[in-house]
Amino acid sequence: MSGRMKTERKTTICVAFAGDRIGGSHISLKGLLDALPRSLYRVIVVIEVPGGRIAELFDDYDQVVDPCALEKPFAVGRTFGLGSALRTLPRMFGRARMLKDLNVDIVHTNDGRSHASWALAAKLAGSRMVWHHRGDPDARGTSYIAPVLADQIVSVSEYSLPRRRWGKLSKARVIHSPFDVDISVDRDRMRHQLLAELGCPEDTIICGYFGQFIVRKRPTAFIDAVAELERISDRPVMGVMFGEPKDADLHTEMLQQLSDPRKNPPVRLMGYREPGHDWIAACDALLVTALNEPLGRTLVEAMLVETPVIATRSGGNAEALAPDCGIIVPPDDPEAMASATLELLKAPQTLEALTRRARVMAVKRYTSEHHVSEMRKVYRELVDTLRRPDIQLDAKGGSSPATTSAR
Repeated sequence: MSGRMKTERKTTICVAFAGDRIGGSHISLKGLLDALPRSLYRVIVVIEVPGGRIAELFDDYDQVVDPCALEKPFAVGRTFGLGSALRTLPRMFGRARMLKDLNVDIVHTNDGRSHASWALAAKLAGSRMVWHHRGDPDARGTSYIAPVLADQIVSVSEYSLPRRRWGKLSKARVIHSPFDVDISVDRDRMRHQLLAELGCPEDTIICGYFGQFIVRKRPTAFIDAVAELERISDRPVMGVMFGEPKDADLHTEMLQQLSDPRKNPPVRLMGYREPGHDWIAACDALLVTALNEPLGRTLVEAMLVETPVIATRSGGNAEALAPDCGIIVPPDDPEAMASATLELLKAPQTLEALTRRARVMAVKRYTSEHHVSEMRKVYRELVDTLRRPDIQLDAKGGSSPATTSAR
C-alpha cells in the first residue's frame, strides 16, 4: 500500500434552473451551497439566461448555459402538466451528454420546470437525482414521475408530500429549508423608516404582504383583508405589498381593485426589496393569504424577527406555526383575517408571548446547520450507490454543452 494518503475525488453537484426569476427556493438553495465544503464538493449551476438574476445570485460558482433551453420559457405560476413535460423530451439527450461530459454525480432540481427538464437526462447520464419538492401535494410530477426517475425525494414540509406514497416517495425525506436564525433587526427603527416613507401617523397599523404577485399567494385577498381591517379599526391602517407582478392578468385585477372608488383600500405597492426581513420587521403584522403554500419563507422570517403572523389554514402554514406560534384563519376569508389581526394587536401581552414563542421555535427548526447536515447525508448516500453506466447517447436532438467558467 502506498504511503501517500488517498485523495478523495470531489462530488460534483449540478443544480439546474428554468427561467430567470428569484424566489425562496433560490435563496434556500444558495444557503445550502454556500455551506458545502469546497474541498469536498464541486458545484455547477446551469442557467438559461446568461448575465441574468440567477446568474448574478450564483456568481461564486461555475456556470453552464443550458444547451437545450426552450425558446419559449414556461410561464411562472401556471400549472405544469404532462404537456409541459413532453415539451422537454426532445432536449434530454443534449442535457444528458452535458452531464456526462462534466462528470456530474448528482443533479439537484428545485421546481416543477427543472424537474421535468432534467429528470430523464440525469437518468440517461447515470447521475443520481435529488428531486427537491417545494410544491403542493397534488403536483403530478412528484406524484407520478418522481417515484420512478428520482433517486431521492426531499420535501420542505410534510404537507407537500402526496398522500399516496409509492416508489421513491415511500422513502421521501422532510428537510426544512435553511434560514439565518441569527438575524437581528431594530424593529422600531425600521417601523419609523417605513412610516416616514408612507407618510402615515405613528399609530397606523401596518400590515405586510411579501412575495410574488401570483394566484397561489392570493394578493387580492390581502387587499380585501386590509380594507376590512380599516373598516373595523379605530386606528389608521396601511397595507404594504413587497413583491413583483409575475402574472399580467392578476396584476391588472390588483390595480383595478386598488383603484376601486367604492372601497379605496389603503394599500401601497412597494416593489421588490432586500433584505426582506428588515421590511417584515417594520410591519405590525404579516398577513399570509396564500393557499397551498408548502412552506412560506417570509412566514418563517417573520417568526425570526418577531412580527406576528396571521395565516390561512392552508398548505404548510399551520405546520410551520405549530404549536401556537401564529394565528390561523379560514382561507379566502378577509373578515376573519382582519378580525384576528385586530384582536391580537389589542392584546399586547398575548402578542408578546406569541412572537417570542414563534422565534424560539423558528430558531430550533430552521437552522442552516441542520439543513446542511441532512442534505450532506443525502448526497453521501447517493454517491455511495453511484455506478456510472456506459451509455451511448443518441446525437440527434442534442447539442454540445457550453463551456464552464469559474465565476
